[in-house]
Amino acid sequence: VQLVESGGGLVQYGGSLRLSCVASVLTFRSYGMGWFRQAPGKEREFVAGITGSAGSTYYADSAKGRFTISRDNAKNTVYLQMNSLKPEDSAVYYCAASWRGPTAWGRSDGYDYWGQGTQVTVSS
Repeated sequence: VQLVESGGGLVQYGGSLRLSCVASVLTFRSYGMGWFRQAPGKEREFVAGITGSAGSTYYADSAKGRFTISRDNAKNTVYLQMNSLKPEDSAVYYCAASWRGPTAWGRSDGYDYWGQGTQVTVSS
């Protein structure tokens, strides 16, 4: 399974970005998908997750109310819409895939495949 993220970039405080992650897999619907981020000098942290059917979504407290995760199974793509961005949202954002969904969405060791990451920088 190959995951390729895109959509990162430089944005001003309060701006928006939409990240995309395309998966090269025939059974995309069978994977729970998550977004994580890692800032310099910090551990990788969970941002959002979505079940294969898109029936359930999960968010870190820092993302609730500002970020929205969604997926289009026909396009093998998961999205992360990020609004009201803050400088503390600056990080490399990674998408991850978990066969049948992780037991604990927030744990990175529950995911089987990772993308290469896309940089998001929010200027103040």
